[in-house]
Amino acid sequence: MKSNMLYRPLTATPFKHNSDYREIEPCGMLRPYVRCFWGGTHCGPDTETDGHSEIVIPDTCVDIIYRMDDGGNIIASDFIGINDRSFYTQGNEKDGQRISMFAIRFYAWSAYVFSEDSFTGTVNGTYDVRERFDWLDRELRSRLTEPGNLTDWIRLAETLLLKKIETARSKAVVDSVMHDILRYQGRLGIQQLSKEHFISGRQLERLFHEYIGITPKKLSNLVRYQCLWRDLVSQKHFHIMDAVQKYGYTDLSHLMREFERYHSMGIRNALELCAATRSKRR
Repeated sequence: MKSNMLYRPLTATPFKHNSDYREIEPCGMLRPYVRCFWGGTHCGPDTETDGHSEIVIPDTCVDIIYRMDDGGNIIASDFIGINDRSFYTQGNEKDGQRISMFAIRFYAWSAYVFSEDSFTGTVNGTYDVRERFDWLDRELRSRLTEPGNLTDWIRLAETLLLKKIETARSKAVVDSVMHDILRYQGRLGIQQLSKEHFISGRQLERLFHEYIGITPKKLSNLVRYQCLWRDLVSQKHFHIMDAVQKYGYTDLSHLMREFERYHSMGIRNALELCAATRSKRR
């Protein structure tokens, strides 16, 4: 999964970094599997951010998320499957309720290494983390209720995940196809992927459903969209017609439609939202 090192998907607000939300890079050995650890602490809907909806775009990742109240009780432990559409979140905590969050964000195609069950049917879904990561939950749950902070929880999670890699399952053909999807930034068609890896399209779809939760075609499109989003955010002199050719879109309209379908807004509005979070970073 070394190809993951060349691919860094972004959220809709990649510069957001405050007490509510912080992203922390994993250690070197986990970087092919874990996009980041993240977490934060906030109090009810009376803060500056709670009570306001925030957009979540398809980032080709899956998340394990724990929420703890001020008494150290776990009030939610969720596994969020890969998304192929944007959605809005809104805090539903009580006024003044202090909530701490700790989460592990895996690349969608790497999470199966640590899972105990299939990902079939998990696209756009939320599930109890114990359904697929019971071994990890048993180790984390008791420690998360003890006094600690984000750094402590990350150190614990890294230790557990590194140990699991030694005996974790793997599926070579899924890893190999994903390498090409990332290498070519989602531009290869399913027929070409099937031919290159000597596997039928139907079998490839079955494997992707089982190990990732989504078809290879949809995942390729999401990877292409994320590569485009990164260019938009990071390139000072972005030329949209160059992007049409670079990522194999039919024409400009095709690029614009696909971006808006995944981002739920046009490019200009998406960049304005991104810039707003950069200016508020503290």
